[in-house]
Amino acid sequence: MTTTSTPPTESSKKQPNILFLMVDQLAAPTLPAYGHSVVKAPHISALAAQGVVFDSAYCNFPICAPSRFSLLSGRLPHAIEAYDNGSEFPASIPTMAHYLRQAGYRTTLCGKMHFIGPDQLHGYEERLTTDIYPADFAWTPDWLKGPGYRPTGVSMRGVVEAGPCLRSLQIDYDDEVEYHALQKLYDLARVPNASPFFLTVSFTHPHPPFVAPQQYWDMYNSDEIDQPKVPEIPFEQLDEHSQWLYTAHAQGQHHITPERVRNARQAYYGMITYTDAKIGRIMQTLKELGLDDNTLVVLAGDHGEMLGERGMWYKQTFFEWSVRVPLIVSMPQRFKVGRVSAHVSLVDLLPTFLDISKNSQSVEPVDALDGTSLIPLLDRTESGTERCVISEYSSEGVCAASRMVRSGRYKYVYTYQLAPLLFDLEADPDELNNLAEQPAYASIQSALHTKAIENWDPAQVHADILASQKRRLFIAKVNETAEPPASNWAYQPFVDETKRYIRGSGTAGPMGKKAQARFPFVPPVLPDRKEEH
Repeated sequence: MTTTSTPPTESSKKQPNILFLMVDQLAAPTLPAYGHSVVKAPHISALAAQGVVFDSAYCNFPICAPSRFSLLSGRLPHAIEAYDNGSEFPASIPTMAHYLRQAGYRTTLCGKMHFIGPDQLHGYEERLTTDIYPADFAWTPDWLKGPGYRPTGVSMRGVVEAGPCLRSLQIDYDDEVEYHALQKLYDLARVPNASPFFLTVSFTHPHPPFVAPQQYWDMYNSDEIDQPKVPEIPFEQLDEHSQWLYTAHAQGQHHITPERVRNARQAYYGMITYTDAKIGRIMQTLKELGLDDNTLVVLAGDHGEMLGERGMWYKQTFFEWSVRVPLIVSMPQRFKVGRVSAHVSLVDLLPTFLDISKNSQSVEPVDALDGTSLIPLLDRTESGTERCVISEYSSEGVCAASRMVRSGRYKYVYTYQLAPLLFDLEADPDELNNLAEQPAYASIQSALHTKAIENWDPAQVHADILASQKRRLFIAKVNETAEPPASNWAYQPFVDETKRYIRGSGTAGPMGKKAQARFPFVPPVLPDRKEEH
C-alpha cells in the first residue's frame, strides 16, 4: 500500500508564534492533568488534552527569581550567580528573548518575572506591566544570621490566616496582567503579515498568601478538601535542611490544626481555579483571532508548593511537591497528543524555543547551555531514559548551598556539610526512606554524588555566596537612607499614546489605525451608484 504525505500548510511553513504561560508556585500534583481529583482547572486540563504533558518536569531552583533567571538563560542558577531572591540578573547574560529577537520574533513580557537589577527587560522589546516584587537587593539572605533570618518576612501567618477575600494585591496584579495580555493579542492579530511573536504571560497566582477570591473559594466544599498525604513529621525526625526551613518559617509559633490546613488548601485550590479561568480566556481569544493554528503554547510553573505535605509549606526544598512543576506543550498541528515520562527541567525550554524558531537561518547560543531541546521528546524520536535533571538551592531559609540530581528512579540531594539524602521514587514516591549511606546503594550514591558536584565545587560556591551576600547587604543598607531610593529599579510601564487610536492623516491609510479599527478587517465598500443631485 502506498501512502502520500500531507502537503505542508501555509502556516506550517512559517515560524510559529510562541505563547508562554507562566504560573507561580503551582505544584504539579494539584492539577487534574496530573491526577488530582478535587481541584477544578478545566482550561489547563483542556490544554493538556490537546498537548503533550511532561510527567517528570522540574524547576532548577525552588524559589522565584533564580528559577526564572535560569529558565530564561538556559543555564543552571549558580553558573550565572543566581543565588537567591536578592541576586542581580546581569544584563550581559543572553536570554531566550534575545535569541528569539535575533530569529525574527517580536518579544513581549506581560506580568511577573522578578528581575533584580536595573535591567528590567532582558531582551524583551516591551513590557506591559510592572512587577509585583522588589527589583533591588532588599530580599538578600544573610547566612551569618542563621536560618531564622527572614528577609522576605515569610511565616506561618499565611497558613493561619487563610481564607476568602473580596480583593487582594495579587488579584489587582493578575487582573491587570490578563487585561494587557488579551489586548496585546488583539493588537498582534490586527497587524497583517507581521513577524512571529513571543508573548510571555506570567501570573503571580497561586503564590501565597493563601487568600482566594470569594467566588472561587465558594466553588469548593470544605468537606471535599483533602488533607496532605504525608502527615507532619516531628521536628527531631526531620533532616537538617528541613529543620532549617521549619525555623525559617517560624512554624513553632503557631499550631497548624487540620482546620487551618484545610483552609489553606481550599484557598490554594481556589487560586488555581481563578488562574485557570484567565488562562481559558487567553486561549479562547487566541482561537477567536485565528492565531491558534500557528502558535506553540507552553504552560509552566516556576516551582511548586509543599502545601502541608510532611508538615512543610511554601517551597525551598527538593521534595517533589516543591521542586516538580507542571509543563504542558501544545501545538496539535505539529505534536501528537500524549505524555512524556522522561526527566526534564525548565532550562530545556530555551533550546526548545530555538529549535522551534528555526527558519532560513539558525540562531546559535553564545554560551554553552545547560538544557537540552524537548523537540525529540515531543516528536517521539527519543525515549529520554538517559536524561537527568539538576536543581540547586541557596536562598533564604538555609545556611548552605545544595544540589539535587534526579536520574532514573533515584533522587539524590547534597547540601554542603550536611548528610546526603537518597530516595528511590519508584519504590518510595513519598520520599520517606533515606537510602544514603546504606551499603547496598553505595555505588548509586557515588555515581549521583559525582554528577552533583560536576562543575560545582561546594566549598567554593559557599564562599562565593557569602561574599555576594556581604556586598549586596552593604549596598542595600546604604540605599535604605537614599531619597529617593538609589536602587529603586521597579519597572515603570510606558504607553506612547501618540501611536494609539487615530492620530492625524498618517493613521488613516490602508495599514493605519483606521484600517485596524475593526477586526476581522473589512475592505472599504466602493460606491455602487452615481451620486444623485
